Amino acid sequence: MTLPRRKFLHLAAGVVALPAVPRIARAQTYPSKPVRLIVPFAPGGSNDLIARLIGHWLSERLGQPFIIESRPGAGTNIGTEAVVRAPADGYTLLIVAPPSAINATLYEKLNFNFIRDIAPVAGVIRTPFVMEVTPSVPAKTVPDFIAYAKTQPGKISMGSAGIGSGPHLAGELFKMMAGVNVVHVPYRGSGPALTDLIGGQIQVYFDGVPTSIEHIRAGKLRALAVTTAIRSEVLPDIPSLSDFLSGYEASFWVGLGAPRNTPVEIVGKLNREINAALDDSKMKARLAELGGTALAGSPADFGKLIADETDKWGKVVKFSGAKPE
Repeated sequence: MTLPRRKFLHLAAGVVALPAVPRIARAQTYPSKPVRLIVPFAPGGSNDLIARLIGHWLSERLGQPFIIESRPGAGTNIGTEAVVRAPADGYTLLIVAPPSAINATLYEKLNFNFIRDIAPVAGVIRTPFVMEVTPSVPAKTVPDFIAYAKTQPGKISMGSAGIGSGPHLAGELFKMMAGVNVVHVPYRGSGPALTDLIGGQIQVYFDGVPTSIEHIRAGKLRALAVTTAIRSEVLPDIPSLSDFLSGYEASFWVGLGAPRNTPVEIVGKLNREINAALDDSKMKARLAELGGTALAGSPADFGKLIADETDKWGKVVKFSGAKPE
């Protein structure tokens, strides 16, 4: 990273000393036309689902359509760069998720610096990944799986939603801490990986709870653990991976970003509306159904999460030797 962490956190706090009157006037009339919400992932996954939930809320609250636009490719970098290059006027926003932090280390050269070029707007949801296996795997617990994997080094396949995705790095952190040798098989998104896991072509996968929970409930997949430090309310009988690997923690999180230099008043308006959504009883219930908790807070709070995740996953990327496709 070329931008010091302290500098980023300062930027995320907002530039309060800039001339206020024209910016406030602009924020009062915002939005006066449709807003694009770029999802840098393939349609149908957890990020797309969260984008549609929050986009619908913002459309109703602010009186203009928030149009969901999928821009997958290059590990989210295509969609991210589209937002980086967009006018900083609040009419192009970005769904931000773990790859935004992971790619800072995974890619040796990018056409942007995420921490410098994307302004954090607000967090939306944080949810565990779930370590799950196809039912043909004999392991019923995490210790069972570790013992099983150690008897078959290099013969067990671990799927992911792509190189550098959250599921990939959650799996690499597990491999690092458990000392097991399983083969990473990257897919182009969560959907294809889940299909092959259910079909037994791969044996283990770390997926976001929202896209796997119905398969777990139906018995098509066996959940061994959730990856947050505490259990998930929607999977209360499933232990935390940290119960077996002390200090393990990984989570799937989603929020919104905007091009840098987007007026702080517009960022603030969006942040307030998103936090209002997260305080709404129906939205809380919907997020809980997805196995997540509301990630409420200021733009600076969301910026700190991104900075912390960038530091954390940078270490795992270096340890694993992961390289982009």
